[in-house]
Amino acid sequence: MDIDGASSKRSRAREVVVETPGSQSSLHRANLERVVRAVRLAGSLTQAEIARTTGLSAATVSNIVRELRENGTVEVTPTSAGGRRARSVSLSGDAGIVIGVDFGHSHLRVAVGNLAHQVLAEESEPLDVDASAAQGFDRAEELVNRLIEATGVDRGKIAGVGLGVPGPIDVESGTLGSTAILPGWTGARPAEELRGRIGVPVHVDNDANLGALGELVWGSGKGVRDLAYIKVSSGVGAGLVIDGKIYRGPGGTAGEIGHITLDESGPVCRCGNRGCLETFTAARYVLPLLQPSHGTDLTMEGVVRLARDGDPGCRRVIADVGRHVGSGVANLCNLLNPSRVVLGGDLAEAGELVLGPIRESVGRYAIPSAARQLSILPGALGGRAEVLGALALALSEMGDSTLLDGTATGVLQAVAPAFT
Repeated sequence: MDIDGASSKRSRAREVVVETPGSQSSLHRANLERVVRAVRLAGSLTQAEIARTTGLSAATVSNIVRELRENGTVEVTPTSAGGRRARSVSLSGDAGIVIGVDFGHSHLRVAVGNLAHQVLAEESEPLDVDASAAQGFDRAEELVNRLIEATGVDRGKIAGVGLGVPGPIDVESGTLGSTAILPGWTGARPAEELRGRIGVPVHVDNDANLGALGELVWGSGKGVRDLAYIKVSSGVGAGLVIDGKIYRGPGGTAGEIGHITLDESGPVCRCGNRGCLETFTAARYVLPLLQPSHGTDLTMEGVVRLARDGDPGCRRVIADVGRHVGSGVANLCNLLNPSRVVLGGDLAEAGELVLGPIRESVGRYAIPSAARQLSILPGALGGRAEVLGALALALSEMGDSTLLDGTATGVLQAVAPAFT
């Protein structure tokens, strides 16, 4: 994604194709959709990469790209790939708009992007930790509307919204499960709440999954298919990518790494168990260790900053946290054998001060065959990983036939009368 900005171009009309199942035209249509999907999910691909991704021949890809370019669905620009001249294919920026919304413990962040993977606007503002779900979604509606007005995008082209919340989402009901980070939100239906306010399709997931998706598409996970994104902040969670897809589990609670047991005699966790990983690593448990010597106003950002400046107490605490996180990562390695682990959240800013101890614990507790090909990296997107992942979620939920038949406008007029 071009995360710095984008220019706008005039969209072109597209012709709707009527097909007969099993006909040559339906096969051609299927190939068109395969190419559009590959480009939509990747952001941009060369024609050779499209051929590898879709399994189509180079000649077929060339013909399809030419057709899509002529009808305005894609844009083609010269590029250099592997030292050779090539052409980069991306969706037209005018083809549609997506919005990402990320709720954190004390912040709300919204981004507006287009289908060419370009961020048009992005803004973050504080969120009262005691705000109710209704108050939070009212604030999200206001911020979304403000960014739409600021960018001047056509509301009728908004194809969907990706929404991230700091807690488990029940896959069937869309209900937010128990969360200590936003305790007043338990039982809320985030997608339903936000859709009722802004009138477009909303797709919801927990923040760790969206962080994983953001890093997978644009950050430190790009190019891998098996990934664990570990977010250490107010709580501890993991987003798991298996064979290129987010794994949520039947109840939507996969990745609750913060509640694996490290010490049966350890501190009582908010979940009711003792000695969970979270009780040794999350901010609410770590900061009190330093308050007698560093004061009560200390934050995790402050701890990381002091550690980078050489403060011995903060360095010791971060190293201890890293070793505990590494124990959890070792368990993930033994179970899932990911090729990459990406560390996100406030702690990632500590760099090697925390990554070194994590690798040390993985080397000690993971079986060698599970960790041999593992790389452990800091996230590349920082605090933006979740909101960019929300954009990626909205992009992934789009229907490719909509793009081929025209812009999103026709579909959204039926479900979003407030925007017409």
